[in-house]
Amino acid sequence: MSLDWFITIITNNWPMLLRGAWMTLVISTLGTLIGALIGLIIGVINTTPKAQKGGQKTFLAIVNGLLRVYVEFFRGTPMIVQAMVIFYGTPLIMQWLKATIGTDFGFNGDMNATFAAVVIVSLNTGAYMAEIVRGGIISVDKGQFEAARAMGMNHWTTMTSVVLPQVLRNILPATGNQYIMNIKDTSVLNVITVNELFFQTKTIAGANFRYFESFFIACIIYLIMTLTATQVLRFFERRLEGKANYQMLDEAGIMRPKSRE
Repeated sequence: MSLDWFITIITNNWPMLLRGAWMTLVISTLGTLIGALIGLIIGVINTTPKAQKGGQKTFLAIVNGLLRVYVEFFRGTPMIVQAMVIFYGTPLIMQWLKATIGTDFGFNGDMNATFAAVVIVSLNTGAYMAEIVRGGIISVDKGQFEAARAMGMNHWTTMTSVVLPQVLRNILPATGNQYIMNIKDTSVLNVITVNELFFQTKTIAGANFRYFESFFIACIIYLIMTLTATQVLRFFERRLEGKANYQMLDEAGIMRPKSRE
């Protein structure tokens, strides 16, 4: 091991390392945003009050059952296996549909590796975010739901106007943790030849046979990305918490300074 090798690897391969880091950030960011949206929708559906009419009750039960299968599948299997199944299995599924029903809906299943990576991370994140959102909704005091219903609000209005603003603030730390996990877990997507940081580092190491030095540099880059993401997320958390000191009106209408505990 020599410091000269670290300098040589960085000097000769910094464009590849930057491209890999950029691809990692793009996939993890898009995957987290889309996955959070998926989880939000599923969380709202899962907490929908049970319908009284038979047809609506049956439909809701089927939808919740299918969503439960999706959540359990993606939470119960490794992302690296999901990547192989989705990337290589989608063309086979479309071929089967074409042979069975006579059409593949204009999509033969072949996907660009980067697009497939975003889909995989989004679906994986959506499964975890669904449980996070559901827990956040359940944690809201039931009295707020009852008050909203008493005011004539339906489930959708109650969610968008009363519940979700509180839920989004409460789940931000968990969402941030999921984003940081995605930055690291994108490394498994090298199995479908996604040119993220791990794939680029493996290519560099294979060319110079300096595996320790190459992957140690990758470790530093991953650490920089995750630490930066952590600080940015903490900044937004502090902004959502509001000021440390604020004022409230007492019973006499006089402003009294208060401190957030």
